Amino acid sequence: MSATETAAAAKSAAAPTTTKTIKRPKPLPAPNSDFYDLASTLPAEEKEVLKQVRAFMETKVAPIITKYWVEDAFPFELLPGIKELNIGGVAMKGYGCRGGSALLFGLIAMEMARVDSSIATFFGVHNGLAMGSIYLGGSEEQKQKWLPPMARWEKIGCFGLTEPLVGSGTSGGMTTTAKREGDTWVINGQKKWIGNSPWCDISIIWARDLADNQVKAFIIENKTTPGFQVEKIQNKIALKVVQNGLITMENCRVPEENRLQGDSSFRDTARELKMTRFLVAWESTGCAMGAYENALKYSQERLQFGKPIGSFQLVQDLLAKMLANITASQCLIVRMAQLQAEGKLSDAHAAIAKAFTTAKCRETVAWARELLGGNGIAAEYNVGRFFADAEALYSYEGTYQMQNLIIGKAITGFSAFV
Repeated sequence: MSATETAAAAKSAAAPTTTKTIKRPKPLPAPNSDFYDLASTLPAEEKEVLKQVRAFMETKVAPIITKYWVEDAFPFELLPGIKELNIGGVAMKGYGCRGGSALLFGLIAMEMARVDSSIATFFGVHNGLAMGSIYLGGSEEQKQKWLPPMARWEKIGCFGLTEPLVGSGTSGGMTTTAKREGDTWVINGQKKWIGNSPWCDISIIWARDLADNQVKAFIIENKTTPGFQVEKIQNKIALKVVQNGLITMENCRVPEENRLQGDSSFRDTARELKMTRFLVAWESTGCAMGAYENALKYSQERLQFGKPIGSFQLVQDLLAKMLANITASQCLIVRMAQLQAEGKLSDAHAAIAKAFTTAKCRETVAWARELLGGNGIAAEYNVGRFFADAEALYSYEGTYQMQNLIIGKAITGFSAFV
């Protein structure tokens, strides 16, 4: 080695060793389907309520719900926790109810459906339909009697309108009848697909008065009324956690004091249907959110060709379209809640929300299932559950086509109903 080479080697040995900096990947974005941060529009107190609902759904419901969905069973173990949330009678004033805005009611339903659509349906049937019927159509005495225990979840309710042979045509073809005999009504007929009915305490039953052919509503106490029977509907492929029943009434005798005093025609029933469509719009948006968030998380973790599939163009295209559907639905239903709060929500407003959000939900969950490939139909990946549940949301509380006819009548002035 030459003198020059020896000196160079010594200089190199004396120089400090440099360590190559390893770039660590940034943490991946957590799935967030509220892209426009609409929940932030709530006042601070209501934001805290929504935060508690989210925590309950993620820590108590999410770990067990797939098991119950597979078993077609309801998780009664969750009822004490739901009671502690103090959300009974949300958006209703007085009578021991939670109160709050229509927006809070909708966001709670959406937050529940984001984890499980059945739990959201259970909540909506009790709080929105059963309690809502009494709140809107009951006398002061009826409200004082029934709403406080229902707000405390001591009495659980259901809503019986749909019949085995009559769905969309309920307004003109209701077969359940009510006949007055003194201070008692005798009710005969059947109701089908009634959520909560196999085990709940009271049912709001709609029946056609034989005397004037008008539709009236009755509060029936399920467990103490002779002739009132419920058969659980088996082998469903959607909303498997919420329990649906076939109600059969044979000469059920109901006191006049249990007839909702403010409901005397099908037009009164329409007030409730407007609220159910309001609720289904929120639930279907939440269902799409749940499918999207599970699909996004999967795309961040699933490796193909040595890298996460979330880095592929076609996968990102699907995810972007899913999020756009969800965000459009959210913006629509937030405006719907504002109209509800202002007393301006019409049947057509509710109908367009129900039709649009359920159609977009159906499209979104299909893309989520597609993204997961074969795993999309495996229950443990959750997306298959949302995929199936979307089918029920799309059809119940008035089909897509029926909603469009309601909208069509409002914008043309012509009724296309037959």
